[in-house]
Amino acid sequence: QVQLVESGGGLVQAGGSLRLSCVARSMFSINAMGWYRQAPGKVRELVATITSGGSTNYADSVKGRFTISRDNAKNTVYLQMNSLKPEDTAVYYCNVNIIRPYWGQGTQVTVSS
Repeated sequence: QVQLVESGGGLVQAGGSLRLSCVARSMFSINAMGWYRQAPGKVRELVATITSGGSTNYADSVKGRFTISRDNAKNTVYLQMNSLKPEDTAVYYCNVNIIRPYWGQGTQVTVSS
């Protein structure tokens, strides 16, 4: 019913940038799309969300460094990550909620100090 395909993770030095992408394939219309992350030994946490109208929400830890955006025509959400820190290291997951939550397969982001 809903398939999320992420790309764009990798290894970067502290202070560097990465851009994640997530394409949503769905027979339903999608309102909010978001990014979450999970570091080793920690619970999954919200990074940022964006509605179809462009309203955004960010975790305090990424405000001013990360920017979420989307292309509604392509059902694609992006996460531009700048000024990356080692504590941003995690598996990043794309998320949509249509009756229930759907998750992508995850993409690893590793920030070296």
